[in-house]
Amino acid sequence: MAPVGGTAVQDHVALAEIELCGELIIAASAAQERLSLESIDEVLKVAEERAAAGR
Repeated sequence: MAPVGGTAVQDHVALAEIELCGELIIAASAAQERLSLESIDEVLKVAEERAAAGR
């Protein structure tokens, strides 16, 4: 049951994961074939994350 008073708890990690899943769904639906691992990494911005972590 939701708390009374409209207080909402947000799980920022879960929201980020949902957004990434949505991006993958959009990319997969626009693709002619199955997404390659490189394409998936591009959609998920893996290289950008690794570069930011290396700084």
